[in-house]
Amino acid sequence: MSTPNGFPQHPRVCLTRSVEGGAVQDLQAKKAGKAAKKDAGGDGAPPKIGTPISETLKLLPEELKANMKIRSITPRPPRKPRLERAASLDEKSWRKWRRFRTSQESLTDPNDTSSSNGSLQEASPSPPTRGRASPCNPCCQQESLHSSPDALEASPGGKSRGGTSDLGKRASEISSAFGGLLRGKGFAGGKPRLSQIMPARPLPPPMELNVASHSLRTANRIDSDCLDYRHYSQHKFGRVSSSLSDSRLQGNGTLYDNCSTDSMKSTFSVLTPIRAKDVRSRSYLEGSLLASGALMGAEELSRYFPDRNMGIFVATWNMQGQKELPVNLDDFLLPTDPDFAQDMYVIGVQEGCPDRREWEIRLQETLGPHYVLLHSAAHGVLYMSVFIRRDLIWFCSEVEYATVTTRIVSQIKTKGALGISFTFFGTSFLFITSHFTSGDSKVNERKLDYNKTIQALTLPKNVPDTNPYRSSSSDVTTRFDEVFWFGDFNFRLNKDRETVDSILSQHPDTDVSKLLLYDQLTSEMSRGSIFKGFQEADIHFRPSYKFDIGKDSYDSTSKQRTPSYTDRVVFRSRYKDDIQAVKYSSCPVIRTSDHRPVFALFRVKVRPGRDNIPLAAGLFDRDLYLIGIRRRATRELLKRREQKDQRSSSICSIS
Repeated sequence: MSTPNGFPQHPRVCLTRSVEGGAVQDLQAKKAGKAAKKDAGGDGAPPKIGTPISETLKLLPEELKANMKIRSITPRPPRKPRLERAASLDEKSWRKWRRFRTSQESLTDPNDTSSSNGSLQEASPSPPTRGRASPCNPCCQQESLHSSPDALEASPGGKSRGGTSDLGKRASEISSAFGGLLRGKGFAGGKPRLSQIMPARPLPPPMELNVASHSLRTANRIDSDCLDYRHYSQHKFGRVSSSLSDSRLQGNGTLYDNCSTDSMKSTFSVLTPIRAKDVRSRSYLEGSLLASGALMGAEELSRYFPDRNMGIFVATWNMQGQKELPVNLDDFLLPTDPDFAQDMYVIGVQEGCPDRREWEIRLQETLGPHYVLLHSAAHGVLYMSVFIRRDLIWFCSEVEYATVTTRIVSQIKTKGALGISFTFFGTSFLFITSHFTSGDSKVNERKLDYNKTIQALTLPKNVPDTNPYRSSSSDVTTRFDEVFWFGDFNFRLNKDRETVDSILSQHPDTDVSKLLLYDQLTSEMSRGSIFKGFQEADIHFRPSYKFDIGKDSYDSTSKQRTPSYTDRVVFRSRYKDDIQAVKYSSCPVIRTSDHRPVFALFRVKVRPGRDNIPLAAGLFDRDLYLIGIRRRATRELLKRREQKDQRSSSICSIS
C-alpha cells in the first residue's frame, strides 16, 4: 500500500509491558519478530502488510498476550518543513510552560486561582488508559502530540477512522490549533495564567492603617482636619488620592493604601488636600445643602464634624463688681474632667468687673491661640463673650445682639438680659444671659422678667430664620434651633438656714437631691410657668450662693442668707435630642466673689446649611487676640525664669 506522496506504508507495532507500578519497558522489535516467527512455524516469513492486528496476536504465545498490550499506529506521511518547524516551536513552548506552570502566580487575573493547566487540557489529547499502548519511543511521542485520539484509535477492522488522504490535513489543523492554544488561550494577554502559590506558613496580621500613637492622636484632637482625615479618606479615598500632586501615586497600575496617602498628606500640610477643580467651582453664593461647592453644605460640614456634633462650653458668673480678677482661670474654663477642649466657649457675667476689656483679655490669655473672640457685647454690667476655634470662624454668619432692661428705670442697667445670636453652618444659635430680680420671696417678679425678655428681645435681625414655620413672634426662643439661657436667676431655696446647713452636713457634695426639693426654679419649671420647653441637666454640686469672699464657708454675716442655686444654665432645642448635657458643675476654687462660677458642657448636633446668609467672613477681634497671646508668652517666660533661678540658687551656712 502506498500513500498519495508515493511512499510505501508499513504498519508498525509498538509494544509495552504492563507493569503494576506504571514502569514502561521498551521491547525491541527484533525480539518480538523472532518470537512471532518461532510460533508461526519457523518459516521466517514476516506477516503480510495487509494482515490485521488480530491475526498478528494469534502468532504470539499466551504468556506474551497476557503481558503485552499492542496498539496499531498508522504512520503519518512526511510533513512539510514548515509544519515540522511549527511543531518544534510548539513543543518548545509546551515544555517551557510545563516547567513554570507550578511555580508562578497568575499574572493576568489576580482573582483567577485556577491553574492554566486546565485550560490546556481541554484541547490536549486524553492520557492513555490501561487498555491502550502509550508511545514507547520519541518517534511515537512526536506523532502522538500531533495526532488526535480519533486518528490514533484503530477501528475494529484494523483501519483508521480517517483516510490517509486527509491525514495530513488533520495533522496540520491539530498542529495549528495546538500552537494557537499555546499562543492564545494558554497565554491570554501575552502572559501565561499560572497557578497560585500558597504560603507554607500563615501570613502575619495586617498592620493598623493609622500608625499614629495614642498621645499623638490625642494631641491632634484639637485640629479636626488631622483627627478626621482617616474617616474622610475612607469615604473619599479616590478624591483625596487624586488631589495629591505626586505623579508616582497616580501612575497606571500603581497600588497604594491609606498609609501612603497619609504620609504624602503630612509632607504638604495637616489640612485635607483640595482639588483644583473644586476651587474653580466654588462660588460661595447660593449653593445647596448637598452641593460640593457649598461653603455651609454637607461635604464641608463632614470635613470638620463627621458625626455632626460639636462641643460647647457655657458658663455664668456673678462677679459682684469686684475689681480683683482671679490669677488663673484654667480651672474655670479648662476643667480637667473632660479629655478635650470644646469647640465654642460662651461666658456670661453679671455685675461684671469695671474693666471689661481686661476681663476679655484674661479669657483670651487662658484659652490661648487656638481660639478667637467671635463677638462680645455688654448691657450695663452684663457681659457676654463668645470664643470659637479659629478654623471655624469661616462658617459663622454675622453676629447679632440685643438687650432688654427689666428695671423700671431704664438707666439703671443692673438687671436685664443680653442676647447674642448667629448661624453656624445650617444651625442657628441663641445665647441669653440674664440677671433677674433678687429676693427670697420675689418669685413672681422673676417670672415677669422672663416674660419681658422673651417678648422684647428682637432677634434675629438680618440673618434669616432657619425654620420660620415653627417660630413665634411672641417668644424669641422659638426662632432659633438651639437656645442656651444662663445667668443669675436669683431663685432660692424655700427653707430656713438651719435646715439647709444640716442637709449639707449630712450628705456629700454629689447628693443634693433633698435640697432640690425646695428649689423655686425647679418647682416653677415643672408647673410650666417659666422657661417653657427648656431643660436643665442634673445638679450634683453644692449651692453656688452665698459664700464669704475668699472662703469656702457660706454667709456668716448677721443676715445669714440661705445657700441657694441662683446661678443656672438651661437649654432648649427646636429638634428633639439635638442637645445633650455632658457635664454640669461649679468651680469652687475661684473665691473672689460671693458666687461660684457655674458651667455646663454640651454636645450639640449641627446641620448643613445654605450659602444664602450674610457671612462674618472670618471677622474676629484681632487686637485682643494679639494682646492675649503676648501675655501668655510673657507669663510662660517668667515661669521658666523663676524655675531657672530656683535651680541656680544655693544656701550657704556659716559654722
